[in-house]
Amino acid sequence: MSDPAASDRTLHAEGLFNARDLGGLAVRGGGTTPRGRIFRSEGIDRLTPSGWQALRDAGIRTVVDLRAPSERARDTGARPGWLTTVAVDHDGLDDDPGFWSAYWETGLVGTPLYYGPHLEQLPERTGQALRAIADAPAGAVLFHCAGGRDRTGIVALALLAVADVEPEAIVADHLRTVDAAPALFASIGVPDPEERIEALCAEHGTTVEGAFRAVVDGFDVDRFRARSGLDDARLEALRTFRAHVA
Repeated sequence: MSDPAASDRTLHAEGLFNARDLGGLAVRGGGTTPRGRIFRSEGIDRLTPSGWQALRDAGIRTVVDLRAPSERARDTGARPGWLTTVAVDHDGLDDDPGFWSAYWETGLVGTPLYYGPHLEQLPERTGQALRAIADAPAGAVLFHCAGGRDRTGIVALALLAVADVEPEAIVADHLRTVDAAPALFASIGVPDPEERIEALCAEHGTTVEGAFRAVVDGFDVDRFRARSGLDDARLEALRTFRAHVA
């Protein structure tokens, strides 16, 4: 599926291969999400000095890091002083081992087949990430995990659904991450796992696109609102892409 706004949503920052503005996506009833307010990417530890400058020039002042503490501890680069980082352990492997055991045993971690159960059984995890986005001070916000695919994908799905983005636009945005995977993994010398991920989805009678689309189609925004721990003010901030600080 093509994303008609793909080219002008890319965040061009040296060291990133999967970074983009979540503005410019079609909203139900007309219009698009505001640009320059919320971005997504893979991990940002490999940004070069010019890459950091690109983030600053884009107006980004807060980063929400969705990785586990053990992942964050492996970072080697220093983040600039003008940037605030908020850490949110989206997986919570130590806190919710019962949820994760089945997905690690089957290898389904890393496929969209765990996204729906995660949103259903651990909605507060995504709620905490969205709260950090809503509560960030003035300036744009970027959220990321390691590859910018799974944890970032879940948070992006919930955010865009709350903002009433067209389901097809949510799916198209996720598939941009799939398209970016070869270059991203080549940059760090790791084999592209896409073939394996597709094979796992095929074992369950679907594809990566089909599995993600099923999560989008089945996501109940009202149910998520009630269970995520987000209050009305934060939900309005997310729905409007932080209009209150624009």
